[in-house]
Parts: sequence; C-alpha cells; structure tokens
Amino acid sequence: MRLSEASARFTTHLAQVRRLSAATVRAYRSDLADLGATMGDLPVAEIGLEELRDWLWQATQRGDARATLARRSATARSFFAWAHDEKLIDADPSIRLVSPKRPRTLPRVATADTLDDLLAEMREDAARGDAIALRDHAILELLYASGIRVSELCGLDVDDLDLDRSTARVLGKGGKERVVPFGRPAREALDAYLRRGRPALLARTARPSAAIFRGVRGGELGPRAVYELVARTLGPRIGAAAVGPHALRHSAATHLLDGGADLRAVQEMLGHASLGTTQIYTHVSAERIAAAYKLAHPRA
Repeated sequence: MRLSEASARFTTHLAQVRRLSAATVRAYRSDLADLGATMGDLPVAEIGLEELRDWLWQATQRGDARATLARRSATARSFFAWAHDEKLIDADPSIRLVSPKRPRTLPRVATADTLDDLLAEMREDAARGDAIALRDHAILELLYASGIRVSELCGLDVDDLDLDRSTARVLGKGGKERVVPFGRPAREALDAYLRRGRPALLARTARPSAAIFRGVRGGELGPRAVYELVARTLGPRIGAAAVGPHALRHSAATHLLDGGADLRAVQEMLGHASLGTTQIYTHVSAERIAAAYKLAHPRA
C-alpha cells in the first residue's frame, strides 16, 4: 500500500476510532503530506529509518522550528506503529527515530489584579445593555472562571449551562465530556447575557440554534472571534499582541494552584489526560514565588 492511501486510512482511524479533534487530525494529515512531498508516494513498506531521517534533515534545512520537527517525529511514530499493527509493514522503522526535544516554554499568565481590572471594566460596559458588550463580558468571565478551551466555549448549547448549580457541561478532546464549575461573577454575567444579550443577537438571524454565544449577525460564534476579543482586551494589558483565549485558561490554572487547589482537581477541571500536562502550572507558580523572593528577601 502506498503512502497516500495508508495516510488516508490512518487519519480516518484517528478521527473515527481514536476520536481525536479535527485540528489534531489535520496536523497529522499535514505532516504525512509533507513526508509524501519529500519522499514521493512510496509504498509504506519501502520507507525506512534513513528515509525518515532524511525527511527531518530536509525540514531542518528549510529552517523548520524544533517544535515542528518534534511534532513530525511524533506523527511518524504514531503512523508507523499503526501501520505495523495493521500488518502493512513487517517492522516499524520509526522506533529508532530521534527528534529534537520540544523546548518547554512557560505559558503567559495574567495576574489576578489585571484580570479583576479588565473584568470590572467589561462589567461596566455590559451594564449599559449593549448585546455585544453583554456577550463579551460573559465570554471572558466564563473562560477565566472555568478554564475551558475556546473550542469548548464555542460548542456550548443553552442546555449545557446550569446556572442554579453554577456548572457547565463541556465536550473536550477525544469527545470526553466533563462538568466544570464557575463562580458568582461568571454566573451573573451569563444570566445577564442570556436574558438581554442573546435574544437581541438571535433576532438578527433567520437560522437560530441552541448555541449560547452568537456573532454580530446572530450566527454561531466561532473561535476566531473569541481570539480577536481576547487579543483586543487582554493583549494590551499583558504586552502580548498575539495573546489568545488560552492565556485565560493558563491564568485560571495557575491562580487555582496559587490558591492551594489540589493538582488532580485542576487536572480534572481542565480536562487534561495526563497529570504531567497540568504540572507545568506548578512551574509557573514556583517562578512567581522565586521572583517575589528575589525582590523582597533581604538575603536573596
């Protein structure tokens, strides 16, 4: 079987059997397409360790980032392990494939005071009753209060919210469902938006749906609009023009741990499959403690 056909079967397996997100499947497909563009549409059984090393070397020569090389190595290992399980190859050539380690960067985090100031200003704007201001305030409050991903926020339907219990039911990566809590400020912002903002936005479209968050014309709100909202409102306050909704997720996790929350409880709230993913926020907290120590302790 040639690489193109095997790649198509593999990405179908990822989407339908492993139920990975559409974005993750696209990344795998893109990496395998790059392998095919470099090596040609060879039979899978003819691709060995040297071919894979040459593929990564050519990517290095193009100036691809270390993170990209690490991801493509991971794609190759997943693909050839699957091909071996499917009896398409006799031996897995990717087992000995070595890739550069992905540089571990700490997430950008806003301080609690910065977010308090931002959300207070947005609450004042929303109090005037403008539908978009009500929506934007509810979005930022919920992202920070719950730590959910932007895709999870955009996928929320009205029935997914329980304002009495201050919880939201979200569908995370791999189709895994979880229930996340949020606090009083987020509940009040959501209640105001659902009563006064959302009906006004729905009146602008002939195709209503159960999605909670709506665009200017009344259609379902997409992730790009949320990215633009966060970049416009939070970006200038933390000096990062490219900041996105994940900054609020990072901030929520870090502030929970700073406040003494249990690491596994934070893992469950964020929907992380691995505790190691959540542990990066302990490094953020440790860095902040170290910085405060250096500034304040006379013997630092």
